[in-house]
Amino acid sequence: MKKILIANRGEIALRIMRTVQKMGIKTVAVYSDADRESPHVRFADEAVYIGNSPSSESYLNMEKLLKAVQDTHSDAVHPGYGFLSENAVFAQLLTENGITFIGPKPHAIRVMGDKLAAKETVKDYNIPMVPGIDKAITDIVLAKTIANQIGYPILIKAAAGGGGKGMRVVQQADELEEQMHRAISEAIAAFGSGAVFLEKYIDSPRHIEIQILADNHGNTVHLFERECSVQRRHQKVIEEAPSAVLTPKIRTAMGEAAIMVAKACNYVGAGTVEFLLDTDNNFYFLEMNTRLQVEHPVTEMITGIDLVEQQIKIARNQVLELSQEELSIKGHAVELRVYAEDPFNDFLPSIGTLETYQRPHGPGIRLDDGFEEGMTIPIYYDPMLSKLIAYGKDRQEAIQRMLQAIANYKIAGLETTLPFGKFVFEHPAFTSGNFDTHFVKKHFTTEALQVQYEQERKIAALVGLKLYLEHKAQLKIPDREKSSWSLKRTNK
Repeated sequence: MKKILIANRGEIALRIMRTVQKMGIKTVAVYSDADRESPHVRFADEAVYIGNSPSSESYLNMEKLLKAVQDTHSDAVHPGYGFLSENAVFAQLLTENGITFIGPKPHAIRVMGDKLAAKETVKDYNIPMVPGIDKAITDIVLAKTIANQIGYPILIKAAAGGGGKGMRVVQQADELEEQMHRAISEAIAAFGSGAVFLEKYIDSPRHIEIQILADNHGNTVHLFERECSVQRRHQKVIEEAPSAVLTPKIRTAMGEAAIMVAKACNYVGAGTVEFLLDTDNNFYFLEMNTRLQVEHPVTEMITGIDLVEQQIKIARNQVLELSQEELSIKGHAVELRVYAEDPFNDFLPSIGTLETYQRPHGPGIRLDDGFEEGMTIPIYYDPMLSKLIAYGKDRQEAIQRMLQAIANYKIAGLETTLPFGKFVFEHPAFTSGNFDTHFVKKHFTTEALQVQYEQERKIAALVGLKLYLEHKAQLKIPDREKSSWSLKRTNK
C-alpha cells in the first residue's frame, strides 16, 4: 500500500493524512469548489478536483471518486466518517475495481446499516436488546396493538436511520398515529426508506459505546468505552472516556458483548458498538457504526493507540498486534465538538468568515480542525469547525484543562458552541457525573447561558476596576484629567 486517497474533507481528512504520512504512505486529497483553499488540500501529496460544492456533486459522487483513485493510481481509499463511509455500494465498487476500502466488508456495512437487520444478526448471541418488534411496520392498527403490548412510552425509529432522523417518542396511545406518519415521512426524506419499527422507550438512559478492532485472522479486541450522553437533538456534542459510572464488571460485560456483535457479522476493521444504559445499570444493544467515529480521539488519548494506523494495518491484512490483556485505561479524556452554531439562538447555523482564529495550546490539549483564519465556512456541509480534546490524569484534571482551552480558543466572525461547552463542563450535573441523554433538556436554556455570561462580565469589570485602582495608587495618577504639564503648556 503506497498511496491512499482520503474520500473526505476538513478536519477528518487532515487527521487521517497525518497518520498516513507518518506511516510512509503517500496521500491524495479530493476537493470541491468550496474547498479549493482548504488545509487538507495543501497538506496532501496530491489533490484532485471532484466537482461542484454540493456534496451530491462531489464527495457523494462515487464515479468521480473512483476516477480520482484510478487517475492517481491509489491503492486504497479511507472514507473517514460521514459521506460514503457507511455505504456498502461504494465499498463494493472499490473492491470490484481492485481497490482496498479501509473499512469493513460490504456485507457488514449492509447488515449493521439497517437497525432491524442488525437486531436479527445479533439476536442469537445472548446480547441484551430493548424490548420491541424486530420487523418494519407501517400499519397503524397493528402498531397500536404492538405498542399496547410493549407499554408506553414507546420509541418509533427509522430502520435505516441515524442522527435522530425518523425518530419519535410517543408518550400515550392517542399520539401514535400522528407520530408514525411524521417518522415515516422524515425517514423517507432522509434515507429513501420509510421502514420504521417500535421499541420500548428507555427513560433517562446513558449512551455508552464500545470501540472495537478486528483483523482478518479472527482476532477482535475492545478498547473500552466512550460516554456520549450529552446530546442535542439526538446528536452527540460532548464525549469522554472512560465513563464516570461504569464499574469494571459492567465495562467487561459490555466489552464482551461488543466483541460478540462484531463476530456476528464477521466484522473487520475499526467499529463502534453502541448501547443504552438504564438507571439500574442494565445495558441494551442499540446499533453498530461501521466506521471511524467523530469521537475516536478520546479513545486514542486513554489507550495511546492510533486507530487510523490500526485501520490501515488491518486493511493491509496484518495480524492485530494488540491483545485484550495488554490493553488498559490510562487517565481521562473529554471532547467538545465545536460547531459554527449559535447557542444563544437555538443552535441555528452561523455561517461567516473566521476573522479571528487562534488555537488553544497547553498540556494534554489536542485540536483536530480543518480551518484557518480568514476562511469562510461553507454552507454545503456539516458546520463542525473542530474537535477540542483535553486529557488529564483523572476526570477533574481533564475538565479543568478543557475549560482553560475553551478560554484560550479565540474565534471571531461567527458564533460557535464554545459557550455551550463551557456551560456543560462547569455544570454540577456534568462534573458530578450525574447526567443522562436528557442533560440539555433538563439543564440548558439560553437564559441560563446568558446569566452565566452576565455574571462573568460583571466579575471581569470588577477585577478590571480593582486593578485600575491598585495601579493608580502605585503610580500616583492625579485625579484631574489633565496634568499640570499640559495645563502649563495651554497657559503659554
